[in-house]
Amino acid sequence: MQQKYKIPQIAVMAAALFLAAPIHAQNAPIKVGLMLPATGTFANLGTMIENGFKMYVAEQGGKLGGREIQYFKVDDESDPSKATDNVNKLIKRDQVDVLVGTVHSGVALTMAKVAKENNTLLIVANAGADAITGPMCGKNIFRSSFSNWQPAYAMGKVAADRGHKKVVTITWNYAAGTESVKGFTEGFEAGGGKVSQNLNLPFPNVEFQALLTQIASQKPDAVYAFFAGGGAVKFVKDYAAAGLNKTIPLYGAGFLTDGTLEAQGDSAQGMFTTLHYADNLNIPRDNQFRLNFAKTYKVNADVYAVQGYDAAQMLAAGLKASGGDIKNLDKVSAGIARAEIDSPRGKFKLSASHNPVQDIYLRQVKGNNNEIRGIAVKALADPARGCRM
Repeated sequence: MQQKYKIPQIAVMAAALFLAAPIHAQNAPIKVGLMLPATGTFANLGTMIENGFKMYVAEQGGKLGGREIQYFKVDDESDPSKATDNVNKLIKRDQVDVLVGTVHSGVALTMAKVAKENNTLLIVANAGADAITGPMCGKNIFRSSFSNWQPAYAMGKVAADRGHKKVVTITWNYAAGTESVKGFTEGFEAGGGKVSQNLNLPFPNVEFQALLTQIASQKPDAVYAFFAGGGAVKFVKDYAAAGLNKTIPLYGAGFLTDGTLEAQGDSAQGMFTTLHYADNLNIPRDNQFRLNFAKTYKVNADVYAVQGYDAAQMLAAGLKASGGDIKNLDKVSAGIARAEIDSPRGKFKLSASHNPVQDIYLRQVKGNNNEIRGIAVKALADPARGCRM
């Protein structure tokens, strides 16, 4: 006679729990870690990035890839010395699935290092440090913004095309400033110009007077500057107060006048900058984006809001490719890498190093707008020197 065996109830329950675990994981919210400045010089930039990201998610009904989005935030204070602790709060304490940030290049370099070590998806929504999509590039590291080289190289080309032969550069002495000046110099000197001096001061120092005196004594054909946020406001105002804008044209990467024009007032009028976004692109995607952003946040969108918005679009593309499975990092990363992002700046794809290949616009300040005057360089790809993926 055949003996019947009963499966213990505890084994049945264990099997049920095992089968249910992946389903539960697929239904759990995706944890997004926003590591952005909430205080200091770049605070407003961080707010615009966050608002842009959240607006895209809200437009999708609060879900990406069918998954609810849960936010965890850390104020990185734009302080590289605190970056390792701050990013580990998100990765180890909050166990986020994806990191989004930041503004300061020095902080972002640490984010990229830690993200790579922990195999955590990182979408850089502003910081242009060339190394992030250069020697530090990785399958899990993406950028929705720019490399420092891109707008700077384009402005170097513009300055040379405008007939300038001798230029002085000025910036903070940190990664973004140094790389921006290097990119400008490459573009300018390729066109026959010469950078006669590179001036800098410690970040976030805004005591510009001694350096402005040096500029006045050298009488260059033009000045190229890289500043952003509160520092950009003060520099442009001080430059005009010294009367230099009347005789020595001031050029810059677009961050000099993006999100700062209202505070700069008359001091910025007529200035030329180069960037991957402008206020009057007048394309349907951008018009709708700007309308929605103004309605939602009662303020006009800027390049930082665009970069945050596109970071969310990139995450959505990855989740679509993986069927909403954020843990399948290979599929998520492959989905982002091959996506065409329908950005307010104009559609773009990513290079092999995961940096946007994008038009760099020549803009001129008119009122409170950076109005487009043409395309400085079409579909400009960062050279990604040192990237081995």
